[in-house]
Amino acid sequence: MSRWVDAWHRDAGWLQALRPLAWLYRRGVEARQRAYAAGRYTVWRSPVPVVVVGNLTLGGTGKSPLVAWLARWLGEQGWRPGIVSRGYGGQAPRYPLYVNTDSDPAFSGDEPLMLAQQTGRPVVVDPDRPRGARKLIAAGCDIIIADDGLQHLALGRDLELVVVDGTLGFGNGRCLPAGPLREPLSRLASVDAVIVNGAPSAERPAAGYAMRLEPARWRHLTDDACYPIDRVPFSGRVHAMAGIGHPARFFATLSSLGVAHDAHPLADHHRYSAEDLRFADNRPVVMTAKDAVKCRRFANERCWALDVEAVPDPAFVDWLGERLTTLAAERHDTLQPATCEVNDG
Repeated sequence: MSRWVDAWHRDAGWLQALRPLAWLYRRGVEARQRAYAAGRYTVWRSPVPVVVVGNLTLGGTGKSPLVAWLARWLGEQGWRPGIVSRGYGGQAPRYPLYVNTDSDPAFSGDEPLMLAQQTGRPVVVDPDRPRGARKLIAAGCDIIIADDGLQHLALGRDLELVVVDGTLGFGNGRCLPAGPLREPLSRLASVDAVIVNGAPSAERPAAGYAMRLEPARWRHLTDDACYPIDRVPFSGRVHAMAGIGHPARFFATLSSLGVAHDAHPLADHHRYSAEDLRFADNRPVVMTAKDAVKCRRFANERCWALDVEAVPDPAFVDWLGERLTTLAAERHDTLQPATCEVNDG
């Protein structure tokens, strides 16, 4: 995938041959959007607000940390949020699947399990997102966060938030496979807010807000003991593992923290085994939180995770608060207080 990302970013010449396929892909996307808009496909409208967090590009943008921040922030504002996800990379025996903090990532997928552990909020995985959302609502959740749900049009939404990687942006601006776009850039005109993760390498899109990912803590995989970010609990050069959409971001963060490392970029959602963590030199192994959920079962005492948290622009937080207040008033929310728990049965 890294070869493709690099090619899209520099608009490599060999991508020209893929433009006819990109044209077909774009026409297919637009036809699907028209079908939903015309009512030929069913859109389920939730009785509670639905906030979609997604992206236009293939690969990592920092979307999951924003989802985690949003779930925590909504709880602080008095909402009872639940997260619905497709659960990419997981294969459950049945759906909807409620994700516990100790769920098997082979069933749930890595990102839903990470979100459950980081937020303490209910997370449900279901390829049929309306069905998953209904499970959360039945449990007492009064607002739904749809993780990576921008293109899942069967689930109606009240707010659409698009996260953009500030460094990579939109690559060459073309649709798959000639470029990184899942949808054409014109889609930005219909979303509610664009959040740019990191300093943008190009001009920020209109109505965009800034966001940064801030290192939060070092976490030991075998016992979950946490250490302040300014107190590195290991010494010497480390092996850095990153099976995420944009591994270079993780390696750059380690460098900024003064951690010398050998970089081991892996495919997004890489299926780890104990062998991946074995190195003859017995140096420490440091990985992302997303990788850690898949490695904890067979991790050894040399394994650490670097947890990061999203820090959105205060202007975005103010805007979001105002929009949600308006939504609540429009809906005349009548949900009674309830504990947001789900039984996986």
